[in-house]
Amino acid sequence: MSDNILEMRGITKTFPGVKALQDVSITVQRGHVHAICGENGAGKSTLMKVLSGVYPHGSYDGEILLDGEPVAFRSINESEAAGVVIIHQELALSPYLSIAENIFLGNERQSGGWIDWNTTNQEAAKLLASVGLKENPATKIADIGVGKQQLVEIAKALSKSVRLLILDEPTAALNDDDSAHMLELITHLRDEGITSIIISHKLNEIRAIADEVTVIRDGRNIETLEMRTDDVSEDRIIRGMVGRDLASRFPDRTPKIGDELLRIEDWTVHHPLDHERTVVDRANLFVCEGEIVGIAGIMGAGRTELAMSVFGRSYGVNISGRVYKRGSEISTKTVSEAIKHGLAYATEDRKRFGLNLIDDVERNITIAALDRIAKIGWVNESRERIVAESYRKSMNIKTSSVEAVVGKLSGGNQQKVVLSKWMNTSPDVLILDEPTRGIDVGAKYEIYGIINKLASEGKGVIVISSELPELIGLCDRIYTLAEGRITADVPRAEATAENLMRYMTQEKEVGSA
Repeated sequence: MSDNILEMRGITKTFPGVKALQDVSITVQRGHVHAICGENGAGKSTLMKVLSGVYPHGSYDGEILLDGEPVAFRSINESEAAGVVIIHQELALSPYLSIAENIFLGNERQSGGWIDWNTTNQEAAKLLASVGLKENPATKIADIGVGKQQLVEIAKALSKSVRLLILDEPTAALNDDDSAHMLELITHLRDEGITSIIISHKLNEIRAIADEVTVIRDGRNIETLEMRTDDVSEDRIIRGMVGRDLASRFPDRTPKIGDELLRIEDWTVHHPLDHERTVVDRANLFVCEGEIVGIAGIMGAGRTELAMSVFGRSYGVNISGRVYKRGSEISTKTVSEAIKHGLAYATEDRKRFGLNLIDDVERNITIAALDRIAKIGWVNESRERIVAESYRKSMNIKTSSVEAVVGKLSGGNQQKVVLSKWMNTSPDVLILDEPTRGIDVGAKYEIYGIINKLASEGKGVIVISSELPELIGLCDRIYTLAEGRITADVPRAEATAENLMRYMTQEKEVGSA
């Protein structure tokens, strides 16, 4: 048997007007973890969709060999029958079905034409144990976190006798602990003889677990690096991905900080279902003109809840506290009021809450400020096109037309559309929640440049991020949040990962309110 489980030779995939892949070839060794890196839109996911039959044989040029034999998958069912299973970045689980039902959906355990629930739950329990989950198989997917849902997807793949597991951004939405557990599981699966292909923007994770990494740029494979023998650094991978050195991960910036712009005092928020539970506890913070302020905290600290509750009370109940803009108290009890007073909030979940994925770029950009392009209740479509085109050019949104469906854009370009939407409201303060989640280093650099530009125009920018190096490299000050409380206001000169983590894990004193 060949040492190579997979060979893809000369794969070319064309969409109308776009050549997504051009003569791409990769070889994956049996029992290895093979990483694929590249900027958003480079063609990574397209290549894996070709492999898994999402794009069926005949819709692309080139050849695929599995165990040395040519294969022609015309559907996902055919690729799964051959032991090739793909787990997409957007999980394909039904939230209202149980874990066991999701694992065996389309692959039901039957007896006499009926589903055998005892066998279903027993086998599901064994599969869950194999990925380190102790949940009851009858638990609904909606009742477990994203990290555990990822593990359920892997358990589902194991139920199909997977030999080649494809993971598209498996840790993009996970916290540090869940990410570490995921990487441990992938390593364990390798030891059990399961080959994995992993697409990830987290280069530190790639260096930790990958045996080889193939770099794709603009639909072409640039090179494949042996991680153990080539002594591959993150900078080396980045150079292949973007075609140039990024001497600094963050654009140069000289802060010009002015007067206080926004202040939040004694802000308290309670959980929308458990009204006795305090999610944000008497938070106090401010941001000045031209200042970039970070908010750091471990998962569940209350970062997003704080931002959403300030922006039109989009989260929480029994909210108390005061918001001041340039020294005068303002009301932000509704989203309309918040926008009217110059606040904007870019959500951490752009696909679910930030964009209408089935609508075009044009309407997504203008939707938050329709009053600017409407007269007597009617939208001026010519004006709408002009506004959208101006942002497409100024924000370098990579699409041939503002009529393109936004769901077809890469993650980095979708994020630029989100930022364009809020910039079009002419805000004074922008709250950016995980602004670079799930996008590559090249696109991150562009987003950082946009944030710096906003600050240079005198706007106040609040950045919430789970990546401490991002906050340290970008922000003038960083607030740390722990158990809903702001525990420190750390100036840039004192912002180290160790310092921030100490404040982020500071426990509430016994007996304190």
